[in-house]
Amino acid sequence: MAQIKLMTEAEVDQVAEIAAEVFSHPWTRQGFSEALPGEDNCFLLCMEGDRVLGYCGLYMAADEGEIINVAVKPEYQGQGIANQLMQALLEAGESRGVSRFFLEVRVSNVPAIGLYEKHGFVKQGIRKNFYDAPKEDAFVMNRIRE
Repeated sequence: MAQIKLMTEAEVDQVAEIAAEVFSHPWTRQGFSEALPGEDNCFLLCMEGDRVLGYCGLYMAADEGEIINVAVKPEYQGQGIANQLMQALLEAGESRGVSRFFLEVRVSNVPAIGLYEKHGFVKQGIRKNFYDAPKEDAFVMNRIRE
């Protein structure tokens, strides 16, 4: 059974591998490693034994949180892992005083948009040519807890 846990240095290599598989401009191992010690960061993993199935990250400032990555190994996509990670990440942020979350998502990423809408996110605007490889616009989405 998969479990959600905080990322530690021990999982950074696996997380960087997932990022490289899923994103056209992935974070590097060094990027993840440098982000880990931050008090205003939260990186969660979905683990099965010692294997990372997926991860997500949140940067926090005052009452705002920016969701920076949600990624699941391709062979585990469609099994509800991203949903579990999002729920846990939102709860972690809220427990630390975050009431407004925001993120960017490719306009063509229908599964991710559906996931975010399921968790109360709404489209607030578009960032033109936000992504490269391929060049694409991003929806800016946010979720505000009243």
